[in-house]
Amino acid sequence: MAQVEKRGGLLRKSSASKKPLKEKVVLMYDEIFMTEDPSKCSPRFWEELFLMKVNLEYLEGKLESLDGEELMKIKDNINCLFQHCIQALGEEHPIRVVNALQTLCALIRGVHQKNKSTSGFDIINMLMGFDKAELCMKNLMESLDSLLCAEGSESLKSLCLKLLLCLVTVTDNISQNTILEYVMINSIFEAILQILSHPPSRREHGYDAVVLLALLVNYRKYESVNPYIVKLSIVDDEATLNGMGLVIAQALSEYNRQYKDKEEEHQSGFFSALTNMVGSMFIADAHEKISVQTNEAILLALYEAVHLNRNFITVLAQSHPEMGLVTTPVSPAPTTPATPLGTTPPSSDVISSVELPLDADVQTSNLLITFLKYSSIVMQDTKDEHRLHSGKLCLIILTCIAEDQYANAFLHDDNMNFRVNLHRMPMRHRKKAADKNLPCRPLVCAVLDLMVEFIVTHMMKEFPMDLYVRCIQVVHKLLCYQKKCRVRLHYTWRELWSALINLLKFLMSNETVLLAKHNIFTLALMIVNLFNMFITYGDTFLPTPSSYDELYYEIIRMHQSFDNLYSMVLRLSTNAGQWKEAASKVTHALVNIRAIINHFNPKIESYAAVNHISQLSEEQILAFWLTCSTEKKFGHLEEVHIRQSADMCC
Repeated sequence: MAQVEKRGGLLRKSSASKKPLKEKVVLMYDEIFMTEDPSKCSPRFWEELFLMKVNLEYLEGKLESLDGEELMKIKDNINCLFQHCIQALGEEHPIRVVNALQTLCALIRGVHQKNKSTSGFDIINMLMGFDKAELCMKNLMESLDSLLCAEGSESLKSLCLKLLLCLVTVTDNISQNTILEYVMINSIFEAILQILSHPPSRREHGYDAVVLLALLVNYRKYESVNPYIVKLSIVDDEATLNGMGLVIAQALSEYNRQYKDKEEEHQSGFFSALTNMVGSMFIADAHEKISVQTNEAILLALYEAVHLNRNFITVLAQSHPEMGLVTTPVSPAPTTPATPLGTTPPSSDVISSVELPLDADVQTSNLLITFLKYSSIVMQDTKDEHRLHSGKLCLIILTCIAEDQYANAFLHDDNMNFRVNLHRMPMRHRKKAADKNLPCRPLVCAVLDLMVEFIVTHMMKEFPMDLYVRCIQVVHKLLCYQKKCRVRLHYTWRELWSALINLLKFLMSNETVLLAKHNIFTLALMIVNLFNMFITYGDTFLPTPSSYDELYYEIIRMHQSFDNLYSMVLRLSTNAGQWKEAASKVTHALVNIRAIINHFNPKIESYAAVNHISQLSEEQILAFWLTCSTEKKFGHLEEVHIRQSADMCC
C-alpha cells in the first residue's frame, strides 16, 4: 500500500501517476470560500465540518490569499461559519467544541491579518454582520464563561483562554480593537477570578488568566469606564489575590532562573577562560551576550494589581519557598495557538513547586524579592529600546510600592529581614559580591541598593533621563516615609551620597550633549533636594550621630562638584535663555550645601595649618567635627532657608 503523506491540506500518494487528493476538511473550507451557501447542496454541512480535525494553516492561508474585494464577496459565508462555531460551543460532544474553538481562533486571526494590509471593511461586519454582532458576542462570551467555570476538560478551558487572548491581541493597539466593546459588556471577570482562586486550575491556566486580565484592564482605560478596572480594584478575596501573586512570582522566578543558568554557563565557557587570560577588558562585551527574553505581559499584570488594588500590597510580602529549588512533574498542557505578546509562560514544574510546604532548609522568598531580582537583571541593559521600556515599567511599579503606606511598613520592618541577591552589572573597578556574604536586612535596603546600582551603572551617552528621574523619585518617597515615621534605617548611606554626587559630576561634564536632549536641571534639582532632606531632617531618620558626620564629610570632600554645579546654574540663570528658570531653582536649592561648605572649609584649612598637616585624613576630619559638634546642626545656617528648601521635596 502506498504511503500517504499529509502536507498543506493535501493527501499525496507516492505514485506520481495519480492526482493528489485533498483532505475532506480542506474541500469543505473551499466550499465556504465560494460565493454560494455550502449548506444548500449539503444540509448536514455544518454538523460534519465540526467533526473534522481543523487545519489551521490552510484556513488562515486561504484567508490571507484573498484580497479585500474577494473577501467581501464571501462575507455571508464567513458570518455563517462564525455563527455555527458559536452554536457548536454548546454541543455536548467535546470534539465539536474543540474544533469550533480552534476554528474561531483561525477565523479571527485571518480576518484581522487581512485587514492590516487591505483596509476598507469593518472587522465586526466581516466576522458577524452588524445586525447580529451583539447577539453573537453575547452567546460567545456566555459559552466561554460556562466552559471556564465548569468542572470539565482542562484542555477545553485552555483553548477558551487562548481564544480570548487571540481575540484581545489581534490588533497592535488594544484600544483600537472594537470587538472588545462586547467583552466589556459581557464580562468574564468572575471566571478569571475563579481560575486564580482554585489551585488546580491556577496551575494549569493561571498564567493565561493573569495576562488576559491585565490586557482587558488596559482597554481604553483613560477614555471610558472599564468594568474590569472597577472590579479588580475592589477584589478582597485572599485566595484570589494570593493566587494572582503566585502566578506572577512563578513567571518572574522562571526568568530569574533562566538568566542565572545562562550566566553560569557563560562564566564557565570560552569567554570566562579568555577573560582570565587577558584581563577584564572584554567583560562588558561578554556580559551583553547573556540575554533572556523579558516578560512585559506579567510585569503589566503586576503593575495593574499594585496600582489598582490596595489589598494586593499584602501579597507582596507573603513568604513562600524559593521557587525552582524543588519541582514536581505534571502532565503537559495541550497544544494550543501561539502565546500572545511574544512571551513564554513558566513551565508547569515551576508552577507546581510553590504549592509545597515551607521547609526550614529551603530559602524563603516573596513576590517583592523575586521582582527586585528581576528588576536588577532587566535594568542592567537599557541600550535596547525594548529593555528600556521594561526597565521603566519596573521603576513605575517600584514607585507605586514606595508610595503605599502599608508597603513601606513591611519594607522597613526590622522583623522581616531577607538576604536579597541582586544582580550587579560587571564593571572593571569592582568585584562581584559573594552570595554568602550578603547580610539579612529589611527589604527597603534591597530597594535602595537597586536604585544605587542603577545610578552608578547608567551614566552613558544614551542617557536614560526618564529612568533616572523615576529612580530618584523612588529614593525620595522612601526618605519621606522614614522622615514621617522616624524610622532609623541602618544603611550605608554613604554609597547613596557618593552615587548622587557622581551623577551630578556626569551631568556637568556632559552639559552640552545632554542639554540638547534633556532638561538636566530637573534631575539636578531632585538630587540637591535629597541632600537638603538629609541635612534638614537627617536627625529624624539617620541611624547614629556619626552618620551626620559622614554626610558633612562627604559634602565637604566633594565641595568642588557642588561649586562647579553652582557656577553652571548661576551662569545659565543669569542669561535670558531657555534654561533660565530651571537653573534658577537649582541655584536657590544649593543655598544649604553652599552654606555648609563656606562655613566649614575655612575652619578645616585653618585646623590643618595650625597642626601643620598638608592633607587631612578622614579620621582627622571626623575628629575635628567633635570640636565643633554644636555647630553642625544648623546653628551657623539660616534655618528658614533650609526648612523651606527641604519641605519643597516632601
